[in-house]
Amino acid sequence: MAPRVQLEKAAWRWVESVKPEEIKQEHIELAYRINLPACKRGACRRNCRGNPNCLVGIGEQAWLGEIDENVFHNIDDPNSERRDKNTFVGLTNLGATCYVNTFLQVWFHNLELRRSLYQFHNSRAEEHNIQSDYEPQSICEHLQYLFALLQNSNRKYIDPSGLVKALGLDTGQQQDAQEFSKLFLSLLEDTLSKQKNPSLQNVIQQQFCGQFSYVTECNQCGRSSALPSRFYELELNIQGHKNLSKCITEFLKEEKLDDDNRYFCESCQSKQNATRRIKLHSLPSTLNLQLMRFIFDRQTGHKKKLNTFISFPEQLDMGPFLEDKQDQKCIYELSAVLIHRGISAYSGHYIAHVKDALIGDWYKFNDEEIEKMEGKKLQLGVEEDIGDTVKSQSRKPKCSKGYHCSRNAYMLVYKIQGEETSDPTRTNVEVPPFLQRLVDQDNRKFEEWCTEMADMRKQSVDKGKAKHEEVKKLYTLLSARDGEQYDFIPTDWLKKWLDDSTVSKEIDSSLFLCSHGKLHPDKVGEVKRISFQAANLLYERYGGGPRLDGSSLCRECVSQQCRVLRLKNQLSEDFKEVSNLVKRSISGEGYWVGKASLRSWRQLALEQLEEDEHETKPSNCQTNGQGLHSNNKDFASDLSEALEDEMKTFNEDIVCSHGGLSILETERKLVSTEVWTKLRKYFPKSPKFSQNQELCQQCLTLEQEEKDNEAVSKMMALDQKSQLPNLFHEKNRPTLTKWPQGTDVLYIVPLFFVDEWKKFIRRPTKSSPVSNVGNTLLLCPHGGFMFTYESLINGEAQHVTLLWPDEWEVISRLFIVDHSISIHCLKQSTSNDGSAQFTTQPELCWECRESFLFQQQRDLREYTQATIYIRKVLEDKGMKDAAPELNASSSEAEEEREEHHKLDGGTDPDFSQVPSSPDNSIKGKRGGAEGGAVRLGSSDDTQAN
Repeated sequence: MAPRVQLEKAAWRWVESVKPEEIKQEHIELAYRINLPACKRGACRRNCRGNPNCLVGIGEQAWLGEIDENVFHNIDDPNSERRDKNTFVGLTNLGATCYVNTFLQVWFHNLELRRSLYQFHNSRAEEHNIQSDYEPQSICEHLQYLFALLQNSNRKYIDPSGLVKALGLDTGQQQDAQEFSKLFLSLLEDTLSKQKNPSLQNVIQQQFCGQFSYVTECNQCGRSSALPSRFYELELNIQGHKNLSKCITEFLKEEKLDDDNRYFCESCQSKQNATRRIKLHSLPSTLNLQLMRFIFDRQTGHKKKLNTFISFPEQLDMGPFLEDKQDQKCIYELSAVLIHRGISAYSGHYIAHVKDALIGDWYKFNDEEIEKMEGKKLQLGVEEDIGDTVKSQSRKPKCSKGYHCSRNAYMLVYKIQGEETSDPTRTNVEVPPFLQRLVDQDNRKFEEWCTEMADMRKQSVDKGKAKHEEVKKLYTLLSARDGEQYDFIPTDWLKKWLDDSTVSKEIDSSLFLCSHGKLHPDKVGEVKRISFQAANLLYERYGGGPRLDGSSLCRECVSQQCRVLRLKNQLSEDFKEVSNLVKRSISGEGYWVGKASLRSWRQLALEQLEEDEHETKPSNCQTNGQGLHSNNKDFASDLSEALEDEMKTFNEDIVCSHGGLSILETERKLVSTEVWTKLRKYFPKSPKFSQNQELCQQCLTLEQEEKDNEAVSKMMALDQKSQLPNLFHEKNRPTLTKWPQGTDVLYIVPLFFVDEWKKFIRRPTKSSPVSNVGNTLLLCPHGGFMFTYESLINGEAQHVTLLWPDEWEVISRLFIVDHSISIHCLKQSTSNDGSAQFTTQPELCWECRESFLFQQQRDLREYTQATIYIRKVLEDKGMKDAAPELNASSSEAEEEREEHHKLDGGTDPDFSQVPSSPDNSIKGKRGGAEGGAVRLGSSDDTQAN
């Protein structure tokens, strides 16, 4: 099948020879592609979106033919989580708790410890009502219940989160495994020591506790002192050693105490050279040997892992290391090896190799996964290969028979030889009835879950098989035959109906309606034409609507589209013709057209045609046609926002605000009747102005009034300038630092008033005339003056302007003055030096003046509010060469230059530029009294906040 774009063009190719009023049913069916041939299976790679009769590639492939029932569900077989016969139970890794799981498996396989924990008095478990879930509280209760589940649970693995939570461990962070072992055994010993049963009180000591002493001998007098101590594991240094025997020998070797490390001898009563060593006196039934793989690196300040190989035997004779053997058993057999895979001390994975105490088989415990080793021997080769990621690894040494080598083992567990197998009663560890009752309860829950999962699998399979039969039956009925009734169904709905992972909803066709409540021609590519019989079955089962049958082909939309396409095809030809016609002289009657409209009429026409194409689309997806666009809707309110802001519809650029013809003749052009006729064909609703159209009378009146007002403003400006020439040009101005002779009074007005007045004088047509002086700005609420003679001399004169008495008379006559402010010079007759006294009228308000000064000092100290000026320094180009407006007077040009100068920081009192230097700082403006700027360089993207 041809691509979608080609199908769309072929569906409307007939519009080149058919006018809208000549449209027949055959043209409508061509537009809706009713007679396109349906695609055949195998010939169409993917569904043809442009062909409503293409029903292949919509998801039917998965349903045609035989289907394996496993595809109808995503539920794993619950029996895969069932414990296999004669296997052990694993433990779930909660994130970073693999080190906990390894120790739990090792302790579980210690039969004596397991038997003792089962004897722990647990009234909560004994009295528990099995109607509710059992929740242990103490550490021993958790461990007791966990061991019972590990022994008799039906699950393949169990969740130790209760114990981990009770221990307060962070499941997302890996802890020090050796430290965890010490703390947990200590906590367990403390808890069990409080039991009434004597056999429980000492079970940790009996299983894990040995005795040694630190013996120190004075070299001077020979006095020997011993400090006895208990141990639960021997911490062996492996650095520099290749086998376990040498590690133990170093642990027990003699140490010299000399120089700064001398020993204080009680007999000699002084510090003497001495020797110190550890003497082993007794060993526990379970001997834990911690291999110190994780050491502190003083150079980096972090722990690091030693990945060196250590050789250790399956059978360990501790006799040579004991001080006094007596009747002690000294032969130990290897029962567990704890492995850390990884090269870093802060990451990696922990697993445990544990020997079954009953039959002697070795198992690898890796969280949920448990693997039995082949034969009866421990095999570490695979684990060592996985951990072999260090760059410069040494070769694995050859191990003698009965020995093993590992670079990842961090703990070795040895048990006294024959301790458990010698007594059959010691190998039989039964779960107590009160715990077995709880295990049975958990097993029942597991079986119920398995049954529930199996039922869910069956329901999914049954549902899938029913859907399979439905699709095979309906898909053969989907194709609509020629001459028979048909319906249109959304393609997306059909695909979801054929997608087993989604639930089929009711059929929704409202998105495909035109403004007439029928199928929009542009939506044909999003629907499929199916048989009326198949549509009845689908609507009967799934519901929805509205139904789009053969009567839903919209003649009005096809006619509108035909008109638009014909105009689009003719647009380029008409554009060339109009471009040539507007160049010719006009003979006869003409019409006014906006120049901007004439420049962009082709774009406007294209926008309107595209709008007309989509005019019939729904606006809010209502199914009954209500709330849709109207065919008669005004084009101006619906045109695209992408056009020029000043013109949204053709010819509106010469329409004034009163709706009449604009008086601006430079913005319009007279075109011939022939040109207007062609343009009117594309813009039938555009404003129409004939050559004899009168201009808007309101605009003419306003224009005349504006000219009159400008003339009055110019006359007023010239009159005020002639009366106050020195004030305007800033010539012959009085100053306070050198009081002018011949006068004893000067008048004061705000500088703001003078600046606004000068703006009006320079540009009377663009600035508003000044009517009020506004001296209230310089007075306090009590009517008193806010400045002293000294403060005006010392910097506050920038707020005011001084006037001569004759200038004040002119200002009082020309403007409305709210208050008169003056400063007087009084000669002191008693003074011989001719000094003068200055007073103001009105007089200074000391109360407000002090408050003003206090606030200034406070602002300087606290600096809580300020205006920060930041100057962006650019190349000084073109600014001083900029020409004034062509129609501006000389005074207006002078004003423009002054404003540009102020923008450059020239004379603006609130913006004085600071030279660039390392000591520059940002200055703040407070109340207009101070200003500053910062020189940031010449970057064009400098911003100020």
